[in-house]
Amino acid sequence: MIELRTPAEIEQMRPAGRFVASVLEATAAAAGVGVNLLALDRLARDLIRSAGAESCYIDYHPSFGASPFGKVICTSVNDAVLHGLPHDYALRDGDVLSLDFAASVDGWVSDSAITIVVGTPRDEDLRLIDTTTHALDAGVAAAQPGARIGDISAAIAGVALADGYTINTDFGGHGVGRTMHGDPHVPNNGRPGRGLPLRPGLVIAIEPWFLETTDRVVTDPDGWTLRSADGSRGAHMEHTVAITESGPIVLTARMP
Repeated sequence: MIELRTPAEIEQMRPAGRFVASVLEATAAAAGVGVNLLALDRLARDLIRSAGAESCYIDYHPSFGASPFGKVICTSVNDAVLHGLPHDYALRDGDVLSLDFAASVDGWVSDSAITIVVGTPRDEDLRLIDTTTHALDAGVAAAQPGARIGDISAAIAGVALADGYTINTDFGGHGVGRTMHGDPHVPNNGRPGRGLPLRPGLVIAIEPWFLETTDRVVTDPDGWTLRSADGSRGAHMEHTVAITESGPIVLTARMP
């Protein structure tokens, strides 16, 4: 069911957006060569506890997950791009790390993701991250009242295809509100002018993710982590966005 939020409710969602952004900033800053993924999960867990927030991940068990997630942040490294289950792995120089985090504050949820390079970057990784960032920006810019879901999807795809990347539509954006995942689905490829009209009060997560040389993913034995089918690296960016009369508001905007 698609729910529209009042202007007052969108204001009530802002603290969750600020908190999610702050946790991503903190964990990205802490992610250095030699830092263990489990340490990043502990940091996020401590920040949740200190803020009196609630994790959206730890008990999360959708149909595609092998078991409850059990951690509070997704840490996807190199060829892993989505749903990376934190495990005993120390980050290495040149690793590409995607961090995906959602939490509830006072009953309202926000969801966001960022991809960084740990240590020395490779040009091809920076190019992939740059394209994914620009695709997110394009998707947000297209999220105007009176437009349609397909306008967001087409804007994202236009950036990716122009840079030579292919697109997987199995996983994409989604509605956000009292729960982490709701209607509507926001695919990363589509036709402009098609799909659900974007009405003021709609709150969605827009989340482009691309792989360097494929659009196929496989699931790790952990039952969660999604990796590229050919071992190429991935990038993932996401913001929670509210559609308003005056345009989109990025609730999870990070400090510049």
